[in-house]
Amino acid sequence: MVEEFIRDNSGEYKKKSLWQNLPRKMMYQTYCLVFDYLEKSSKIARDKEGHVAWIWNPALVQKYLKQPELRVR
Repeated sequence: MVEEFIRDNSGEYKKKSLWQNLPRKMMYQTYCLVFDYLEKSSKIARDKEGHVAWIWNPALVQKYLKQPELRVR
């Protein structure tokens, strides 16, 4: 639910206002756990004003994983 909402509203909200506008309510502590996970797994990022944006692109990841010159030796 949180992932879909961030993906659909990328760049529009800051962290707390994103939580306040979720389609279904959840506890803030639970939301913070989900938010921290998404941030640490590089699926979301925040700009200098604090707006949250969805940055994960699986198609681009697969493209780069197929390139042999980018492999770790």
